[in-house]
Amino acid sequence: MTQQSAAALSEWSDREELAEAMIPLIGRLYRKNNVVTSIYGRKLINKSAVDLLKAHRIARHNDGQELPLEQTHPILQAMDALDLGAASVDIAKLARKYKETGNGAALEDFLRGELGDVVGAAGAAGFEPRDVVLYGFGRIGRLLARILVERGGYGLRLRAIVVRKGSDEDLIKRASLLRRDSVHGPFDGSITVDQENNTIKANGTLIKVIYSSDPASVDYTAHGIDNAIVVDNTGKWRDRAGLEQHLQSKGVARVLLTAPGKGDVKNIVHGINHRDIDESDAVVSAASCTTNAITPVLKAMNDEFGVSHGHVETVHSFTNDQNLIDNFHKGDRRGRSAALNMVITETGAAKAVSKALPEFEGKLTGNAIRVPTPDVSMAILNLNLEREATKEEINTYLRTVSLTSDLHKQIDYIDSPEVVSTDFVGSRRAGIVDGLATISSGRNAVVYVWYDNEFGYSCQVIRVVEELAGTHPQSFPAS
Repeated sequence: MTQQSAAALSEWSDREELAEAMIPLIGRLYRKNNVVTSIYGRKLINKSAVDLLKAHRIARHNDGQELPLEQTHPILQAMDALDLGAASVDIAKLARKYKETGNGAALEDFLRGELGDVVGAAGAAGFEPRDVVLYGFGRIGRLLARILVERGGYGLRLRAIVVRKGSDEDLIKRASLLRRDSVHGPFDGSITVDQENNTIKANGTLIKVIYSSDPASVDYTAHGIDNAIVVDNTGKWRDRAGLEQHLQSKGVARVLLTAPGKGDVKNIVHGINHRDIDESDAVVSAASCTTNAITPVLKAMNDEFGVSHGHVETVHSFTNDQNLIDNFHKGDRRGRSAALNMVITETGAAKAVSKALPEFEGKLTGNAIRVPTPDVSMAILNLNLEREATKEEINTYLRTVSLTSDLHKQIDYIDSPEVVSTDFVGSRRAGIVDGLATISSGRNAVVYVWYDNEFGYSCQVIRVVEELAGTHPQSFPAS
């Protein structure tokens, strides 16, 4: 081994060791104090040392260089000593602010000033955890369960799932589908089944399995569940009258639909119009995966460049409502084999954008092509802008939005020449802008947005559930 090679390996080993020292600090802050740490919006909880190193490297897109662990490790140590209350803390932003405005102050004194409201609060959250019920346990329902279990009951407690009994082995099969997934891989943890009590225990979260086909007749209070938020992921009822059936069941306070709502049901895209949810809104919708993917990017583009008109073409993975082989289907073209064909179909996402962003009313058209992949889709936004913009200007702006704006949880950005759809399986953002694919000519721009139409959308749904539950912790730094 050359001296240069040995030095490179030694440097990596030292950084890996420092990252490993951060893991117990991150874990203790989360489990003892309810503090969620992140680096420019990327959560650090339950991450490996290599994951932490990658997160520090991503900071170079914002700061021009990798975020040194020598800056973030002392911040975590100091936070651990402050006995904080519940909070969401971006340690990259704190490190940057300390460097720019600390003026030589001791790190602990700086952090006391920045985190003043929660210093010494000893894990206090200011809210009680809220019971959550999943009505339906399909693709989205199981991913929602994974995310809720991952959070360990903080803020939201998954208490039950409601399904129609499919067979004598129903409980075993439901648990198996939660444990193994052909797209998203194995469940990260342990799952046990108690058939006598009809429960699934996932990483210590005890989930009651309730069999029912009538949303109005379940007595959740009989299972110790009250004031619950029911997340209806069946798609069977999409208007107010249908969804309000849930409110007739004992123990239900609010209902969230994981599909576009019809009529006067509010369609919420978190990051865009979640503040439109009123206390009186007992029924709301989390819109569609495509609407969640494109609306934040459209808002960002409209805010900076103005959008006079646009067309949205979605290249969408096939879904369960298509046929595996050619057979009768009430919908046009969807009866043809999903695994063998590209299928032109309609999308309501273009019209649905205006429900979250009224300024886009009448400005968008849209269509969709279903393709033979099981997950991860793409939206191609062909936009007529109100002013000229270069590709570099658009990409620089969208990259900045993805890192530092209020939409950083919704928009991600990548400029690798080698990425393909499978690289975005498991993305927690609503959409990922592919910068190298951006096209610009005068006032016309074409922006390509990848999205995990299953997991990324499920993360958006959870954010809306948090809004309904009022369980968002304070975020730091404030600015």
